[in-house]
Amino acid sequence: MITNVFIPELNNHDVQQLWFQQDGATCHTARATIYLLKDTFGDRLISCFGPVNWPPRSCDLTPLDYFLWGYVKSLVYADKPQTLDHLEDNIRRVIADIRPQMLEKVIENWTSRLYCIRASRCSPMPEIIFKM
Repeated sequence: MITNVFIPELNNHDVQQLWFQQDGATCHTARATIYLLKDTFGDRLISCFGPVNWPPRSCDLTPLDYFLWGYVKSLVYADKPQTLDHLEDNIRRVIADIRPQMLEKVIENWTSRLYCIRASRCSPMPEIIFKM
């Protein structure tokens, strides 16, 4: 998928302005995958074994985890797509409909999470998961 879909799609964008982040799933951190992503993103790769280490158990720190995936999934599956084409259309539509104002709110929330974590000296904070 990375070679056949993701990298070709990146050719339509200024990759020098993009960062890539992924979690520590084994398939994401295989040597071949990391080498391919490093070739594409250089030092702008956030991953286990990448130039910027992915923080373990950081679901309350990562906007992709605490917000985006759930938001996108709830809208993509709202009309119960029955075909792969329908699913792909829904994904494209939902992503295209995300507005900068929404992302600004997510970043504001992310910043407040960082302050809470700093104040707690990195101790567990289960209540932060429910804050948005």
